[in-house]
Amino acid sequence: MAADLNKLSFLIVDDNAHMLKIVRTLLNGFGVHKVYEASSGQDALEILRNETIDITILDFQMDGMDGLELIKYMRDEGRMENPFMPIVMLSAYAEKTRVLAARDAGATEFCAKPITATDLYRKIGAVIDRARPFVRTKVFFGPDRRRHDPDKYKGQERRSDDPAQPNVG
Repeated sequence: MAADLNKLSFLIVDDNAHMLKIVRTLLNGFGVHKVYEASSGQDALEILRNETIDITILDFQMDGMDGLELIKYMRDEGRMENPFMPIVMLSAYAEKTRVLAARDAGATEFCAKPITATDLYRKIGAVIDRARPFVRTKVFFGPDRRRHDPDKYKGQERRSDDPAQPNVG
């Protein structure tokens, strides 16, 4: 990632004051100067209504409005000014069901706790350098949930862009 992070604003949402401090310290170490903190989903929504935020980092499990509910609210175009904002979900519980739930709610990236500077930096880099297109269906609005790169697969079963030639190879 070659981006200059000091030009971006971040919102950290976590009901654990210690975790807020850890993430803020990591972001400051990356050169980020504009960091907002919220200890609840409701506080986060208030900040989002009043400030321009580029990237949100939020906890999965919080009292009151949890991270999944907050993401769904943030992705609602009727309620939020920027439903396309990159969102990095943090969770101490990184089993597949939680990762999929975060993805299906509209999280852009998922980062397991305890977080490291390297992991967080990679996730921020992913939302900047490899932004996924957004998808809208009747039941979902958010980043495309597919992560595969079709250009990497070169085998006989590879789909062709030409409908007259179903396979390449």
